[in-house]
Amino acid sequence: MRKYTEKELLDFEEDIAKEFNSGTIKAPVHLYNGNESSIIEVFGEIKDQDWVLCTWRSHYQCLLKGVPSDQVKQSIMEGKSIALCFPEYKVFSSAIVTGILPIAVGLGIAAKRSNSNEKIYCFVGDMTSETGSFEECYKYVKNHDLPVRFIIEDNGKSVCTDTKKTWNLIRLTYEGVYNK
Repeated sequence: MRKYTEKELLDFEEDIAKEFNSGTIKAPVHLYNGNESSIIEVFGEIKDQDWVLCTWRSHYQCLLKGVPSDQVKQSIMEGKSIALCFPEYKVFSSAIVTGILPIAVGLGIAAKRSNSNEKIYCFVGDMTSETGSFEECYKYVKNHDLPVRFIIEDNGKSVCTDTKKTWNLIRLTYEGVYNK
């Protein structure tokens, strides 16, 4: 896998933003910025044989997993920004909220049954982490000791809405439960 610096990741997203703002990209684009050092740190653990699953904000995951930047950009230019999938690199994303969760569980079951060394890294947003689907998938993974790691990327928003305000919470569930 290729190593990226924070600046390189930001430069990639800035390029995509320019393409979108110029009208070249005709489909939705969810840019990723603000926690570059954290995601680079997580990818320090991820190996080539591991799976990376994510939601619609997946540009960095694709790049950090080793998908060539020109291939990622081409897919974005074709309107696939919110559903980037590169099976040859073991990267899948979904624009459907919680859509990637059962796939992560299924891959975890398959890895465990086959005694594989593969791990599954499933990136979700803070709003997704508050859903019943997340709770059920998290519980199943934990109780069946599956090789799945959920990474909650908390930007404090669900699209344009404050997540805590939406759920009328002082703190999100993962802040008190999942970190134990």
